Amino acid sequence: MVVSGRRAARTLREALPLLPFGIVVAVFLIIPTVTVLIGAVYADGVFTLDRIAALFTGTALSALANSLLLSAISALVGAVAGAVLAWLINSAAPTSTVRRVVLALCSVLAQFGGVALAFAFLATVGLNGVLTLWVQQLTGWNLAGSGWLYSLGGLMLVYTYFQIPLMVIVFTPALEGLRSQWREAAVSLGASTWAYWRDVAVPLLTPAFLGSVLLLFANAFAAYATAAALVSQGSPIVPLLIRTALTSDVVLGQAGFAYALALEMIVVVAVVMAAYRLVVRRSDRWLS
Repeated sequence: MVVSGRRAARTLREALPLLPFGIVVAVFLIIPTVTVLIGAVYADGVFTLDRIAALFTGTALSALANSLLLSAISALVGAVAGAVLAWLINSAAPTSTVRRVVLALCSVLAQFGGVALAFAFLATVGLNGVLTLWVQQLTGWNLAGSGWLYSLGGLMLVYTYFQIPLMVIVFTPALEGLRSQWREAAVSLGASTWAYWRDVAVPLLTPAFLGSVLLLFANAFAAYATAAALVSQGSPIVPLLIRTALTSDVVLGQAGFAYALALEMIVVVAVVMAAYRLVVRRSDRWLS
């Protein structure tokens, strides 16, 4: 009994520093998730699946398809470009000033989103943007076209802007995890540089790359502020459809539908992050 009491007291002391973190997780993750789940399947205290069924209507399915397409394209383009940039950075010496500056810049740009990023693109390539007016004066070509920046294609470009530096941040540690001994062993066995990357480096980096793509996908799928600032009308993606359901003056009483849409987003992000954990666990065995 005494031993058990001491063990319990020691466990309590070790867990006590995690109490503030547990409170934050409960308040900002667990409670909102439970609230969304209850709101999606209960209406006026009665269990119903009508709100879930509304997710399979034309508008909701179109918004989901656009969100998946936007997230997938921005994640893939950002991952490829970011991986190349990370490789170039990693080829420099660890003490290189350029390397440190680029990494610091990527850390800033990865967090540069929301209204500020939308305004930056509007001021540059919007209908009255600086670059748009400059190109139009020189060539007569309207760079803004028919307002492509305010459509799904424009969102893909803007999202890619913060996906690339984020990829640099999350993929650089994987490149740094490639041990020099592996390259030396491959060279000693007669492998060329191309053979080393094809048969050793790329297979080892593939799980980390796929995990980074999934992380970028989840990052784009949940983004809201940038799209809300660019797209003032219409609901081409799920976050904007949630906004419409909560604030529309035309169709009232859609808050329950917003709960269902939020639950849909939670499920998609949870599946993506579970897949991310699986592929990262595989790469950790080699790169840790």
